[in-house]
Amino acid sequence: MVQLVLAAILVFGFLFVAARRRALVPGKLQFAGEGAYGFVRNSVARDIIGGHDFQKFVPYLVTVFFFILVNNLFASIPFIQFPTFSRASMAYALAGMSWLVYNAVGVAKHGPLGYLKLQSVPSGVSPAMYPLLVPLEFFSNILVRPVTLALRLFCNMFAGHILLVLFATGGLYLIETASPVNVVAGSLAWVLAIAISFLEILVQFLQAYVFTLLNAMYIQGALADEH
Repeated sequence: MVQLVLAAILVFGFLFVAARRRALVPGKLQFAGEGAYGFVRNSVARDIIGGHDFQKFVPYLVTVFFFILVNNLFASIPFIQFPTFSRASMAYALAGMSWLVYNAVGVAKHGPLGYLKLQSVPSGVSPAMYPLLVPLEFFSNILVRPVTLALRLFCNMFAGHILLVLFATGGLYLIETASPVNVVAGSLAWVLAIAISFLEILVQFLQAYVFTLLNAMYIQGALADEH
């Protein structure tokens, strides 16, 4: 919980300070803030949601991306070294909020019944297939999405953290046995732990990006007239 609060403060503080003194020729901090904001705005929101509706969702998507990224990066910061979303409850809470957002968007545009029909009745399919496809579409689009959204984030953060713990503590145990073979194996385990640490930084960024990208796709699907 402390990490969640700290991440929120860090994200807000960085973006607030970067945007506080806007200038035509940006300084380093403003340039970094504009680049970070522009990445989510252009590469995710505009490209996925579309040029007509994307702008209203940019603040939410920017917040989600950097909030997840900072919480993931905690796993690589000494003396913290714990990814917040390796706790399933944290990931499910964030996915639940996303579920409320994109469903609310769909209901606001299409109405409750219209949105339910949009998400449950596939277009271009014979009505004879409805008894089979409608329950599957409803289950997939309404019920399963937040679960898979959370599991993807949770499992990647949890698995990476476990690998690091395994190689670090396992390597230490082997080295402490003082057997020549075990010392070599333990040293190799530490080398692998360092390599996995760098790989984890990439995974931490990718998971924040994928979560935000899927949010944009779900919002776009909620706004679309058919799927």
